[in-house]
Amino acid sequence: MPQSLSYPDAAVGDLLAGTAHRHPDRTALRDGDLTFTYSEVYDTALRLAAGLRARGVGTGDAVALHQPNSAWFTVSYYAILLAGAVVVPLNPALPPAALREQLDEARAVAALTHPATAPALTKAAAPGVRLTVLVPATATAPAADEGAGSGGVPLEELLATEPGQRAAVRGDDLAHLAFTGGTTGRSKAVRVLHRNVLANALQMACWRGAAVPAADEEGRVALASVPAARTAHTMDLGTSTVVALAPLFHAMGLVGQSVSVAVAGTVVMAGRFEPRRFVGLIEEHGVTSVPGSPALFHALLALPGVEKLDLSSVRSVNSGAAPVDTDTMRRLAALFPNATIVEGYGLTEATMALAAHPLVDTNPVPEGSVGAPVFDTEVEIRDLGCGPALPVGDTGEVWARGPQITDGYQGHPDLTAEQFQDGWLRTGDLGRVDEDGWLYLVGRAKDMLIYKGYNVYPTPLEDLLHRHPAVAGASVIGAPRPGVGEIPVAYVVPRSGHPAGPELAEKLMAFVAEHVAPYQRLREIHFLEALPVSAAGKILKTDLRQRYAAADEAGVTQA
Repeated sequence: MPQSLSYPDAAVGDLLAGTAHRHPDRTALRDGDLTFTYSEVYDTALRLAAGLRARGVGTGDAVALHQPNSAWFTVSYYAILLAGAVVVPLNPALPPAALREQLDEARAVAALTHPATAPALTKAAAPGVRLTVLVPATATAPAADEGAGSGGVPLEELLATEPGQRAAVRGDDLAHLAFTGGTTGRSKAVRVLHRNVLANALQMACWRGAAVPAADEEGRVALASVPAARTAHTMDLGTSTVVALAPLFHAMGLVGQSVSVAVAGTVVMAGRFEPRRFVGLIEEHGVTSVPGSPALFHALLALPGVEKLDLSSVRSVNSGAAPVDTDTMRRLAALFPNATIVEGYGLTEATMALAAHPLVDTNPVPEGSVGAPVFDTEVEIRDLGCGPALPVGDTGEVWARGPQITDGYQGHPDLTAEQFQDGWLRTGDLGRVDEDGWLYLVGRAKDMLIYKGYNVYPTPLEDLLHRHPAVAGASVIGAPRPGVGEIPVAYVVPRSGHPAGPELAEKLMAFVAEHVAPYQRLREIHFLEALPVSAAGKILKTDLRQRYAAADEAGVTQA
């Protein structure tokens, strides 16, 4: 593979146009009995784009995508971009008040919603939204009983419009207003340009698919295979099948759509996660690539009898959203015998991905590393507080630079100036880089705690807890204590057959103490039936801190 890629000055819709031209009859989407080929996705998206323009949606207008995962989400996404409008992906589980805030902040003029989510959109009553389009329910995204089908123009009316040409938008035009996950505070709308999305999709598609990009005389973007770079695990063009479970409103799912389009892959919609049904889809469709988050994989590994299933079609298992512990990586390797287990790292401010493991036969990535920077991406470790670059091996804040770094926050110039500096993104994550260039993460800067003057990082402690056979899930936070600063406190979900209580807490604290310095030892362990997670699978440490503070203030002994 080349050291650098050539990125066409094109729009995201040009990528779909290229794949539809090269692979017109390849199945693009499966959603129960509903299927689309690539030519059908492109034609339907162009019709919907023309319908949106005929109803007053103009170039640069913000259009909300307020739907659960389904084939219609993907079609809607490309239709908005082909119309020259801006996609505003919204969490379909948001309550009406929070939904109204994000619609207002993005200044959305239209929304494409679904029978199950339309009632919340109606209650949000955003004054700027002058057009609401209702997509059909599907097998994986059924209608809700209450208020289903209300409050919108049926999609069929817009699809009756004759398709036109894709809008004349270029790389520097706005593609997404993507809200951050809000795991450390209030969500912010990130300005993601077409060139950011296209670059990141091509970076990951070429990284995973052993290919290089090019644009034809009509501006369509497609990939060409590099046969010498192929392995048993690469997503070869026109042959891969991926099961889609990551929320499509989240960066991993949203941009992942264009990665699948770039490699002409088939996407099988999974709908709401149910472990038994999920593995059934893998068997039924011969899925070759399984993306997910640590929370998903923990639930999958806990499924009784899962080790007896035939999952031999899977060639790669990709973990994102949060660092995955090494014990889970080893157990996944046993569950998927023909797959390489890989990890990636990114954030919304970087469109999606910054670093990843390669899809090779023998994974060279050292244990605990999230991989190496993808094409044309620089990673630098700096001292906290915007300090200088640190020597190799030292732990500090991760900064990154590359074509996928976005345009800042919508309406927040001061915050943009703080996080985006001279082409570099200050990620807020803590990590280190070894002498071979592999990146390791140790937690968020806001999650680091200081005990008696020593820096304590949560991720290594969480990794140790996950190695214990009694632990199904774990998260470490810092709790204030007079005289010492903060103490490391763990919230643990025990495995079946390991009852929660003081005895197990003592065993776990002793287990961790055997592997860490005295200042890193856990001082308290509390048990939960489940850890609070976001829709993208990230553990909500803010919720855990609030839980701890409330119990501490009330003098309640936490179970």
